[in-house]
Amino acid sequence: MSAGLGGCAILASFALLAGCGAAEEQLDPWGTEDVITGAGGGSASGGWTDAADGSGGSGGGWPSGKLGPPYPIVLAHGFFGFEDFAGAGYVSYFYNLKQTLAEGNEVVYTPSVDPFNSSTYRGAQLLARIEQILAETGHEKVNIIAHSQGGLDARVVAHERPDLVASVVTVATPHLGSKVADIALQLVAYERLQDVLDDLLNAIGAPLYDQIGNETSVFASLEQFSTPGIAEFNAKYTDAPGVFYASFGGRTDRAIGGSDCLALDPAPFVAQFDDGLDPVHPLLSLTETILDGGFGEAIPNDGLVRARDARWGNFWGCLPADHFDEIGQLFGQSPGEGNPWLYIDFYRAVIERLRQEGL
Repeated sequence: MSAGLGGCAILASFALLAGCGAAEEQLDPWGTEDVITGAGGGSASGGWTDAADGSGGSGGGWPSGKLGPPYPIVLAHGFFGFEDFAGAGYVSYFYNLKQTLAEGNEVVYTPSVDPFNSSTYRGAQLLARIEQILAETGHEKVNIIAHSQGGLDARVVAHERPDLVASVVTVATPHLGSKVADIALQLVAYERLQDVLDDLLNAIGAPLYDQIGNETSVFASLEQFSTPGIAEFNAKYTDAPGVFYASFGGRTDRAIGGSDCLALDPAPFVAQFDDGLDPVHPLLSLTETILDGGFGEAIPNDGLVRARDARWGNFWGCLPADHFDEIGQLFGQSPGEGNPWLYIDFYRAVIERLRQEGL
């Protein structure tokens, strides 16, 4: 029972994601970097056809007859993610981000998928949502910006339908798995206890998330994040040629980064935060300690994902933010005393970078 409770404590660290906002300041985007990890990536492709409404070209201006770039933005949420928490109408996973970007005339979607399941399952749901988005907008493709497990979902979509995806940009996605998941699965090793916890999450989650069904399982996610699970995932869902891949890691507990955060050509936007130090959120202190290797090692991580495990495609560096700060959580609170991190302007700069690539 004590092992089960220990596993539950770690699972709680995964699950505590709710929303908030932060102050804004205009920041500049950055330049391109070479591919240094992952099976795909590379420079973006595709032309730019102007339209009077700024939404891209159509008809003879784009071979498919559909609208070309600039493509709509899809924000893909992570584990325990949501679009509208319990119907509150204001608490969203990417806190205040969709509304703020829309004020800048960006077309942004935040589709919901099952908060507790494998990315094979969630990716199929995300693909269905993207097909609906493209039917609604008339565009040929979307740009996916994803946080945490949402990045694995996005890779599934890009692998299965590369014709619908221009780019996949991931933030703190466990592309190489999570040590936390390995430990959680060891602590909660009893199948009967796993079933009880799954039933409990369904009972709690069903009133909050209308997409939850009988097939949802937190352990499907954890098994995918495990060392053997992620190896199988990466072998199956390889990167698609023609899709632009980029990634970011996170660093907290006042870590400065180190070799795991090095990029071949550091993005100026990230580099300007090199001196920023992020105090870890108390809810992530246990998992951060597990991931940083204990005393003396200081492996950079955001409290749930190590920076080395978040590298994929064009790695653009580490953000001075924990897993909550990366999406404006919790409830828009400050990332911590002395930390200049501004999550909304980060996403603005990512989008501007994609626009510079002709996406």
